[in-house]
Amino acid sequence: MNWHAKQTARWGAGALAIAMVAGGGGYWLGQHGSASEAGSAQPARKVLYWYDPMVPAEHYDNPNSLSSMGMKTIPKYADEGSATNAAPGVNIDPAARQNLGLRVVAAEMGTLPSSLTVTGTIDFNQRNVAVVQARTGGFVTRVYGRAPGDVIGAGTPIADVQLPEWGGAQGEFLAVRRLGRPDLTTAARQRLRLMGMPESLIAQVERTGRTNGTVTITSPIGGVIQTLDARSGVTLAPGQTLAQVTGIGTVWLNAAVPEAQTGAVKIGQNASVTLAAFPGESFTGRVIAILPTTQAESRTLTVRIELANRAGRLRPGMFASVALGDGGGQALLVPSEAVIRTGARTLVMLALPDGRYRPAEVRTGREGGGKTEIVAGLAPGEKIVASGQFLLDSEASLTGVAARPIGGDK
Repeated sequence: MNWHAKQTARWGAGALAIAMVAGGGGYWLGQHGSASEAGSAQPARKVLYWYDPMVPAEHYDNPNSLSSMGMKTIPKYADEGSATNAAPGVNIDPAARQNLGLRVVAAEMGTLPSSLTVTGTIDFNQRNVAVVQARTGGFVTRVYGRAPGDVIGAGTPIADVQLPEWGGAQGEFLAVRRLGRPDLTTAARQRLRLMGMPESLIAQVERTGRTNGTVTITSPIGGVIQTLDARSGVTLAPGQTLAQVTGIGTVWLNAAVPEAQTGAVKIGQNASVTLAAFPGESFTGRVIAILPTTQAESRTLTVRIELANRAGRLRPGMFASVALGDGGGQALLVPSEAVIRTGARTLVMLALPDGRYRPAEVRTGREGGGKTEIVAGLAPGEKIVASGQFLLDSEASLTGVAARPIGGDK
């Protein structure tokens, strides 16, 4: 081997040695760097699936997926909820809470503005009816141009009636009076009263000394003429009805209450009434009767409410809306929108102090004014979710979080 060949061999061996040293050093640096990185990095969290909190029932296996609502999905980790195994509940990411628009309110004591709202119609007060009759036989000599449906005042004349029997009795009274026997005079005067003569007529006969067998029949009350049978020249039998008048100082409102809600109505209960004829006005009445018969077609009971009718503004046949009751005292109330009714049970979503959410079973009572009474399952001051609770309930169901039972742990 010549000198040039030897030099070439030496340079090749040196290059190979350098390459091996460089390779070994690089390998060591690489291994050292990898070990350092592995020691400093956190363990990777296991993703179960990706989902949209707005639609928690939809699961995706791709982080770039969009939900059916067009929202970007977020990961569901296997270790979520592991820190709260001892205390059941659902944890929601703060950003997700904001996206869901969760609104939390506290259960508070209060009164319901109205326990029941129904409809009804105005009717005459059938307890305020006057029947105008002829007390004895006679005939009508004059009528005063009245007709059924007319509104009249108390003392309005209906007809003039000639009563021969009254004229004869008045003549006997005057004859006895002239005898100067006070005892007989008193007895004769009492006989006139028993025949139905008004005191004013007896006083007139006694004062003038003349009989008056013609009597003007008047209405004893103000109201509406319902029937009128007085006609000029008509012969009257004793007790025959000339007219019937119904008073309008008070009216009835007959409200149709569903039979399932009649338990909330009691006699003497207050009622607030509004009518389409008088927008912006409210009338106050009182329940005076609950009729015993249920309407088979509508499954309603008629509740009778008495209303004062000042100036006669309330007319029979008018349509009205009725708010019955004053709420029935203090009760634990929550917004009606916060109540979840599944059919089998009723739930609210508790907002727990440590940021968890858990369904709680409750028993509800009356409703009114956007509020619902909680009879059992919730305590005053406990916070519940009033908006977005259905999505939380779905998430709780998916993750197997049990609802707090009525009377259970707090």
